[in-house]
Amino acid sequence: MAYDADELIGESAVFLQTLDDVDAVAKLHKPVLLVGERGTGKELLASRLHYRSPRWDSVFLQMNCAAISDDLLESELFGHEAGAFTGAAKRHVGRFERAHTGTLFLDEVATTATRVQEKILRLIEYGQFERLGGNETLVADVRIVAATNQDLIALAETNRFRIDLLDRLAFDVITIPPLRERTDDIPLLAEFFAINMATELEREFFHGFTDEAMRELFDHSWPGNVRELKNVVERAVYRNDENEPISQIVLDPFESPFRPQEPVAASVTGNLVSTDLIPRFPVDLRDEIEQIEIRWINNALEANRYNQRSAAEALGLSYHQFRHYLRKYELGSEKKDNREDGVEEQAAS
Repeated sequence: MAYDADELIGESAVFLQTLDDVDAVAKLHKPVLLVGERGTGKELLASRLHYRSPRWDSVFLQMNCAAISDDLLESELFGHEAGAFTGAAKRHVGRFERAHTGTLFLDEVATTATRVQEKILRLIEYGQFERLGGNETLVADVRIVAATNQDLIALAETNRFRIDLLDRLAFDVITIPPLRERTDDIPLLAEFFAINMATELEREFFHGFTDEAMRELFDHSWPGNVRELKNVVERAVYRNDENEPISQIVLDPFESPFRPQEPVAASVTGNLVSTDLIPRFPVDLRDEIEQIEIRWINNALEANRYNQRSAAEALGLSYHQFRHYLRKYELGSEKKDNREDGVEEQAAS
């Protein structure tokens, strides 16, 4: 992975502090643990850590520990000798051996098997390991940067992750803020991704976002973080007229009245309960979906005393998405919260 500083974009205080923390620990040769939700940029920060370190001119390798089975992971990390197992026709040099004098990034480290954790622990402590099927002790000078989106402390307390390995990996822990905690960076990131996509489409100009489109980006909770924002913005650019600013944001590309649904005998969401979601065919699919949406929206409004922002949050929607449904079905016009929602309605009228 090549390090591109331009991809680490942001000027919010929490993001800049994260970069400072990475740069400070990069000067050492100690292991570092990166903790963050999916899509927060753990790979980019691991790359930055390597290229800001004294090992910058040596190799930087990475391994996604969740991508392959435990047996193959052990072989990929530590290598194997010919004949070590069925299909091992020749010697294989593992990542630790190849990363000698450099850095190895272990992503999704929480998924590793116990025996793999034991060998990683030994390598950190003594710099030694053996290939699978071999009896020669090898030496590797490797800096380990590990990453996870899980609670390793909780896993260690329930014996699902070795506490001694956690102690070694956590010389320093950098917890990456999710995008919802650095909303000031959304316009910068959105513009960066949009311009790159417009360039890829060979468009001469990018005309920006409408105010409504930008409000939608601000209001979304971004469970997929920066990676999700990138997908949403790039999708909006390619679907948009190249001579107009972006006005339509599609947050969920799966949203469709024709989306296949798994049969569900019972569903509970907060105080909303449906015990008969298996339809009797034939049905008018669009009408059925509309009736379900209307019922849940009305229940959410009633449960939250007609506070529209609270009702939107209860349904996992942004305020502007919720308002869209109210306009679509002409709901919520009789009872309105006399607080901020009522004021907004009066101002709008």
